[in-house]
Amino acid sequence: MPESSTLRIRPALPADAEALALVDRLTWSYLHAVTPRPQPPYTPFFDERHTPEDHLVAETATEAGSDAHVVGYIRLGFPTPLACNTHVRQIQGLAVAEEARGRGVGRALVRAAAEEARRRGARRLTLRVLGHNAPARALYEAEGFTVEGILPEEFLLGGEYVDDVFMGRSL
Repeated sequence: MPESSTLRIRPALPADAEALALVDRLTWSYLHAVTPRPQPPYTPFFDERHTPEDHLVAETATEAGSDAHVVGYIRLGFPTPLACNTHVRQIQGLAVAEEARGRGVGRALVRAAAEEARRRGARRLTLRVLGHNAPARALYEAEGFTVEGILPEEFLLGGEYVDDVFMGRSL
């Protein structure tokens, strides 16, 4: 991400599917993923459970007005299908392209997700993060999330047992 570029967070569009899928594949790591590494043929990024309306997109453009470039996304969903739980939204995915890391993109996406969840009537925002993902945990803590529970050694990833950490905050 060039120093002179501007960051914009916007709702996802169906046309973003290919760019978001690419970001997802390029950022895949056991640091944050519990699913196997994506392999061709790739599944569609958007499906009946994960629609464009569930995503916010981070894109950059240079001040010279070049075309926007997708550098990340965040996925918001419901933690359960229960009507009594609709006041809670959950971050169910966050990815930032390597070239955009360390430039506030993740923070901007988390803040935009909190605002979007609030706009949609949520009172709480939750997420799950792997215990060994120190950068993500630090970001979430800086944005007001606290640890609300830990499932020790919940996943076996890359030959290592990893905790599943549940975090949340009020909106």
